[in-house]
Amino acid sequence: MTGALIAAVVGITGTGGAIAAEASNAPARQDCRTYSSVTECGQSQLTEKQKACVTTATRQGMTERRAKVECRAFA
Repeated sequence: MTGALIAAVVGITGTGGAIAAEASNAPARQDCRTYSSVTECGQSQLTEKQKACVTTATRQGMTERRAKVECRAFA
């Protein structure tokens, strides 16, 4: 009985491992975020004015990720 239980567990784990290995071949998801109805994916290219906006916003408590999106959209 114990041998059958171990074989069943190994069989289930082996199948799950094959599925996990197959899923790792999928393309990586983009780093996208949306704030104030503005979506941005990937790295931000900010102007000097926008960088100053990000600095001010983060000093006031906004996260840097959010500040980059909002300053790019509204500054």
